[in-house]
Amino acid sequence: MQGRRVVITGMGIISALGKTVDEFWDNIVHCRSGIAPLTLIDTEKVRIANGAEVKNYVPSEFFEKKELDMLDRFAQFCLYPARQAVKQSGIEFTPALRARTAVITGTSIGGESTHDKTLSDLYLEKKGRAHPFTIPMIMPNAGASQVSMALGITGPAYTISTACASSNHAIGNAFWLVRNGICDAALTGGSETPFSFGFMKAWEAIRVVAPDTCRPFSKNRQGMILGEGGAMLVIETLESAQARGATIFAEIAGFGMTSDAGHITKPSQLGAEEAMRLALKDAGLQPTDIDYINAHGTGTTANDSMETAAIKTVFGDHAANIGVSSTKSMHGHALGGTSALEAVATTLAIYHDILPPTANYEELDPECDIDVVPNQSRPKTINCALTNSFAFGGLNAVLALKKWKG
Repeated sequence: MQGRRVVITGMGIISALGKTVDEFWDNIVHCRSGIAPLTLIDTEKVRIANGAEVKNYVPSEFFEKKELDMLDRFAQFCLYPARQAVKQSGIEFTPALRARTAVITGTSIGGESTHDKTLSDLYLEKKGRAHPFTIPMIMPNAGASQVSMALGITGPAYTISTACASSNHAIGNAFWLVRNGICDAALTGGSETPFSFGFMKAWEAIRVVAPDTCRPFSKNRQGMILGEGGAMLVIETLESAQARGATIFAEIAGFGMTSDAGHITKPSQLGAEEAMRLALKDAGLQPTDIDYINAHGTGTTANDSMETAAIKTVFGDHAANIGVSSTKSMHGHALGGTSALEAVATTLAIYHDILPPTANYEELDPECDIDVVPNQSRPKTINCALTNSFAFGGLNAVLALKKWKG
């Protein structure tokens, strides 16, 4: 697809692997998992023991009290990374640029912490009224709106909610807006904070959460591990980035999305294949151009074997040359925010020429017979990469990224 070239010049993140991009990447490279016993909920009443929580997070260290009065945890995990990303980028939002900048975020559940507490207060504690700011705190667009207000951005601002593909859909839409000239820059990514009692009881019921840890592609895998966090990217035109001498971490080259029109939870190989093909086509890339894939890689039996088969079908013999890893094995599955975390991991992999590892891998599965970069990162020249996201509801979103060779 012809259009303006779009590059990543800033990143911000908060996750179980750290509160800065450098800390996150150091833990990825050294294959340190952030999965640990849960502390945010009472695990005596939930049959889920472990998760990937943000460690030692004190909101008052990052926000003024007047801000916190209006910010659910998920919105905090959107606004804080956005501020990081803007600082790293060095971008200056002049009045003209503010009107030409988009804020597009992804989340699957929005302000779940506030929602859960409100229901508990009303139904269990028998309180007669809700907090007056309940609605603006729980609405899924709160993250995008808070970023827009904090930075004075007056261009398009909205949130996409497509379960676990939310952030890839957000980044892909932001990329298209900038490439097609509708906007000149965007802040995009997503966040999720799933650790509330009611929501965890719902995940307990669906029976896809592992009892110990996440082992993507390993034969003895038992399911996913939920995580929390958020990440945001500053993206802009190549022309503007070069004009101000910005560091270019990677180029967003293409985006593909499909829907399975099939089962509400069971993934479709055909849908995954077509999303990858569309991302390649949109980027003007051939299958042989891809050096790395950040896999959806949830650690469930159904997903990992399906994704392996889809990759082998799309890439043929070249699949054996591609490093395919799941960073969810370290930062957990942050649902609507997870593909934002993975976009940062993939960008850094390209920038540093290092394959992120798949942690906790123990046993070869003949149905997952690809290079999953087990338990140790590896140096490799990465010119082009995909980052996959396949969501409940049969919604698939794939980004194609390229090394910038200035």
